[in-house]
Amino acid sequence: MSQDSKIEWTDHTFNPWEGCQRVGPGCDHCYAETRNARYSGGQAINWGPGAPRRRTSVSNWNLPRRWNAQAEAFQAQHGRRQRVFCASLADVFDNAVSREWRDDLAALILDTADLDWLLLTKRIGNAGAMLGEMFLDGPPANVWLGATVVNQAEADRDILKLLRIPASVRFLSMEPLLGPVSFEGFFANPSNIADGTNALEELDWVIAGGESGPGARPTHPNWHRELRDQCEAVGTPFLFKQWGEFAPALSGLYFHPLEGGPQFRPRVADQTTHDFGDGYGAVRIGKKAAGRELDGKTWDEFPVLQHTALRKPHE
Repeated sequence: MSQDSKIEWTDHTFNPWEGCQRVGPGCDHCYAETRNARYSGGQAINWGPGAPRRRTSVSNWNLPRRWNAQAEAFQAQHGRRQRVFCASLADVFDNAVSREWRDDLAALILDTADLDWLLLTKRIGNAGAMLGEMFLDGPPANVWLGATVVNQAEADRDILKLLRIPASVRFLSMEPLLGPVSFEGFFANPSNIADGTNALEELDWVIAGGESGPGARPTHPNWHRELRDQCEAVGTPFLFKQWGEFAPALSGLYFHPLEGGPQFRPRVADQTTHDFGDGYGAVRIGKKAAGRELDGKTWDEFPVLQHTALRKPHE
């Protein structure tokens, strides 16, 4: 449930409990649900409406304190603080989880002030009220708040909800990215457009990537390029996590690798290819082979931390 993580944007994952429910297209091929079924005799017993969430062990809950005790050594080696992703097998702001469990998590976060806690949710609409219950004086500076959005509709619905919640770092995880997302005309303060601040300027970080796993859907290279370019234009750090199962390609009679993209032997269309219909396609070569370079570069940008004050909410 906790580990030194292989996820590119965190150091550790911590799951205070396990279980969730699908809430959008990004959940269609949920690895955590598949994992839950694998360890539960073929049925995901902690997933879905009415399914019980399973609290993890005391020894698991003690691990963040161990990481916190190692903070000085980690800082000396890496020149930064440790990041903890919470939760990879659940959602902190799940309605099916008791307030008591969230209060216990809040106490742990307060007790480990030398760790940065990345609370990433698909339920950003719940986050403001639940964080208010967890932290009566507001979330501490070591809480980063993130929302998962996978297409324009989710971006339009959820980004302003995120920006209305005070947090030292507010970020987006756009994985799996299932369509283009534009921030043009997307104001952080829509009730005062004269303010002119684009919503992307108020975000501290954007993570993007394609989908991995058995049912993975391909992702278009231009969706990620456009995100990167929009982030660069306003100075928002951008991290490209992975292509996922499918490598980007040029389509036609044969599928060819992109210049500066993952390399593979050209191949004809079959069940392992996808044609976007605009000269671009995708070829299934596996996550490892597809890699994580976008236009010949690894994009590993992170927020610059101040830890002096919370970012204020937009009204």
